[in-house]
Amino acid sequence: MMADFTSNNSTGGKKQRRSISSRPMPKVDLTAMVDLAFLLITFFMLTTSLQTPNSLDVAMPDKTGPLSAPILLSEERTLNLLLGGNNELTYYRGASESPKSSPQKVGYGKLGLGELLLKMREQVKHSTNGEDLIVLIKPSEDAVTRNLVDALDAVQRASIKRFMIAKLDAEEQRMVR
Repeated sequence: MMADFTSNNSTGGKKQRRSISSRPMPKVDLTAMVDLAFLLITFFMLTTSLQTPNSLDVAMPDKTGPLSAPILLSEERTLNLLLGGNNELTYYRGASESPKSSPQKVGYGKLGLGELLLKMREQVKHSTNGEDLIVLIKPSEDAVTRNLVDALDAVQRASIKRFMIAKLDAEEQRMVR
Protein backbone atom coordinates (compact mmCIF):
# COMPACT_ATOMS: atom_id res chain seq x y z
CA MET A 1 0.00 0.00 0.00
CA MET A 2 1.46 3.39 -0.96
CA ALA A 3 -0.05 5.51 1.82
CA ASP A 4 -2.01 4.22 4.75
CA PHE A 5 -4.52 6.41 6.48
CA THR A 6 -5.55 5.02 9.86
CA SER A 7 -7.93 6.54 12.35
CA ASN A 8 -9.32 5.17 15.60
CA ASN A 9 -13.08 5.68 15.73
CA SER A 10 -14.47 3.86 18.71
CA THR A 11 -17.52 5.86 19.65
CA GLY A 12 -19.64 2.78 20.23
CA GLY A 13 -22.70 4.20 18.52
CA LYS A 14 -23.11 7.13 20.88
CA LYS A 15 -23.09 10.59 19.59
CA GLN A 16 -20.30 12.35 21.38
CA ARG A 17 -18.86 15.73 20.95
CA ARG A 18 -15.16 15.64 20.64
CA SER A 19 -12.87 18.58 20.78
CA ILE A 20 -10.17 19.11 18.21
CA SER A 21 -7.44 18.14 20.64
CA SER A 22 -9.06 14.82 21.47
CA ARG A 23 -9.29 13.73 17.84
CA PRO A 24 -6.71 11.15 16.93
CA MET A 25 -4.07 12.29 14.43
CA PRO A 26 -4.17 10.47 11.11
CA LYS A 27 -1.06 8.42 10.34
CA VAL A 28 0.34 8.31 6.83
CA ASP A 29 2.95 5.68 6.02
CA LEU A 30 5.53 7.35 3.72
CA THR A 31 8.05 4.52 3.61
CA ALA A 32 7.24 3.58 0.03
CA MET A 33 7.50 7.21 -1.15
CA VAL A 34 10.91 7.63 0.52
CA ASP A 35 12.10 4.39 -1.12
CA LEU A 36 10.95 5.67 -4.50
CA ALA A 37 12.72 9.02 -3.97
CA PHE A 38 16.02 7.29 -3.16
CA LEU A 39 15.65 4.99 -6.15
CA LEU A 40 15.14 8.00 -8.44
CA ILE A 41 18.11 9.85 -6.94
CA THR A 42 20.30 6.77 -7.38
CA PHE A 43 19.10 6.28 -10.96
CA PHE A 44 19.85 9.86 -12.00
CA MET A 45 23.23 9.85 -10.27
CA LEU A 46 24.29 6.72 -12.11
CA THR A 47 22.95 7.71 -15.54
CA THR A 48 24.17 11.30 -15.60
CA SER A 49 27.45 11.81 -17.42
CA LEU A 50 29.86 14.12 -15.70
CA GLN A 51 31.70 16.76 -17.66
CA THR A 52 35.09 15.48 -18.70
CA PRO A 53 37.94 17.98 -18.50
CA ASN A 54 39.30 19.20 -21.81
CA SER A 55 43.05 18.98 -22.01
CA LEU A 56 45.59 19.70 -24.67
CA ASP A 57 48.25 17.10 -25.36
CA VAL A 58 51.66 18.71 -25.46
CA ALA A 59 54.66 16.60 -26.43
CA MET A 60 57.51 17.40 -24.08
CA PRO A 61 61.15 16.73 -25.03
CA ASP A 62 62.97 13.81 -23.52
CA LYS A 63 65.28 15.02 -20.75
CA THR A 64 67.26 11.80 -20.45
CA GLY A 65 68.65 11.63 -23.98
CA PRO A 66 71.45 13.70 -25.45
CA LEU A 67 70.63 17.19 -26.67
CA SER A 68 70.11 17.36 -30.39
CA ALA A 69 71.07 20.19 -32.67
CA PRO A 70 68.54 23.03 -32.90
CA ILE A 71 65.91 22.66 -35.58
CA LEU A 72 65.95 25.34 -38.26
CA LEU A 73 62.49 26.70 -38.96
CA SER A 74 61.35 28.35 -42.16
CA GLU A 75 60.97 32.08 -41.52
CA GLU A 76 58.14 32.22 -44.05
CA ARG A 77 56.09 29.79 -41.96
CA THR A 78 56.90 31.05 -38.45
CA LEU A 79 54.62 33.22 -36.30
CA ASN A 80 56.01 34.30 -32.92
CA LEU A 81 53.61 35.11 -30.08
CA LEU A 82 55.31 37.03 -27.27
CA LEU A 83 53.29 36.96 -24.05
CA GLY A 84 54.05 39.97 -21.90
CA GLY A 85 52.82 41.34 -18.61
CA ASN A 86 49.50 43.19 -18.18
CA ASN A 87 47.75 40.81 -20.62
CA GLU A 88 49.78 42.09 -23.57
CA LEU A 89 50.41 39.93 -26.62
CA THR A 90 52.95 40.96 -29.27
CA TYR A 91 53.38 39.05 -32.51
CA TYR A 92 55.69 39.08 -35.51
CA ARG A 93 56.62 36.76 -38.37
CA GLY A 94 60.09 35.39 -39.05
CA ALA A 95 63.16 35.39 -36.83
CA SER A 96 63.87 37.94 -34.10
CA GLU A 97 67.11 39.10 -35.78
CA SER A 98 65.30 39.99 -39.04
CA PRO A 99 61.51 39.84 -38.62
CA LYS A 100 59.37 39.56 -41.77
CA SER A 101 56.76 41.83 -40.17
CA SER A 102 57.10 44.54 -37.54
CA PRO A 103 56.05 43.58 -33.99
CA GLN A 104 52.39 44.42 -33.33
CA LYS A 105 50.10 44.05 -30.34
CA VAL A 106 46.83 42.11 -30.38
CA GLY A 107 44.22 41.05 -27.78
CA TYR A 108 43.51 37.52 -26.53
CA GLY A 109 39.87 37.27 -27.65
CA LYS A 110 38.36 35.64 -30.74
CA LEU A 111 38.54 38.89 -32.65
CA GLY A 112 42.18 39.40 -31.66
CA LEU A 113 44.36 36.31 -31.45
CA GLY A 114 41.83 33.88 -32.91
CA GLU A 115 41.30 35.99 -36.03
CA LEU A 116 45.06 36.60 -36.38
CA LEU A 117 45.86 32.87 -36.28
CA LEU A 118 43.21 32.02 -38.88
CA LYS A 119 44.41 34.82 -41.17
CA MET A 120 48.10 33.88 -40.80
CA ARG A 121 47.35 30.18 -41.36
CA GLU A 122 45.70 31.00 -44.70
CA GLN A 123 48.45 33.45 -45.70
CA VAL A 124 51.19 30.89 -45.02
CA LYS A 125 49.27 28.16 -46.83
CA HIS A 126 48.98 30.35 -49.96
CA SER A 127 52.51 31.75 -49.89
CA THR A 128 54.30 28.42 -49.25
CA ASN A 129 52.30 26.10 -51.52
CA GLY A 130 50.25 24.40 -48.80
CA GLU A 131 52.80 24.26 -45.95
CA ASP A 132 51.55 24.54 -42.35
CA LEU A 133 51.97 27.56 -40.09
CA ILE A 134 54.41 27.11 -37.19
CA VAL A 135 53.50 29.06 -34.05
CA LEU A 136 56.14 29.78 -31.40
CA ILE A 137 54.56 30.81 -28.08
CA LYS A 138 57.08 32.65 -25.94
CA PRO A 139 55.95 33.75 -22.47
CA SER A 140 57.97 36.42 -20.70
CA GLU A 141 58.78 36.48 -16.99
CA ASP A 142 55.80 38.82 -16.42
CA ALA A 143 53.26 36.67 -18.29
CA VAL A 144 50.58 34.89 -16.29
CA THR A 145 49.65 31.26 -16.79
CA ARG A 146 46.13 32.20 -17.91
CA ASN A 147 47.57 34.01 -20.95
CA LEU A 148 49.60 30.95 -21.93
CA VAL A 149 46.50 28.74 -21.63
CA ASP A 150 44.46 31.24 -23.71
CA ALA A 151 47.15 31.26 -26.40
CA LEU A 152 47.28 27.44 -26.49
CA ASP A 153 43.47 27.28 -26.69
CA ALA A 154 43.45 29.77 -29.58
CA VAL A 155 46.08 27.71 -31.43
CA GLN A 156 44.00 24.57 -30.93
CA ARG A 157 40.76 26.27 -32.06
CA ALA A 158 42.52 27.52 -35.21
CA SER A 159 43.50 23.89 -36.01
CA ILE A 160 47.21 24.68 -36.07
CA LYS A 161 49.13 21.43 -35.70
CA ARG A 162 52.67 22.78 -35.31
CA PHE A 163 53.31 24.92 -32.27
CA MET A 164 55.97 25.15 -29.60
CA ILE A 165 56.50 26.87 -26.27
CA ALA A 166 59.93 28.50 -26.19
CA LYS A 167 61.95 31.05 -24.22
CA LEU A 168 62.36 34.69 -25.22
CA ASP A 169 65.74 35.78 -26.53
CA ALA A 170 67.25 39.21 -25.72
CA GLU A 171 65.76 40.91 -28.80
CA GLU A 172 62.28 39.56 -28.03
CA GLN A 173 62.53 40.70 -24.42
CA ARG A 174 63.16 44.19 -25.74
CA MET A 175 60.08 43.90 -27.99
CA VAL A 176 57.86 42.92 -25.06
CA ARG A 177 58.97 45.81 -22.83
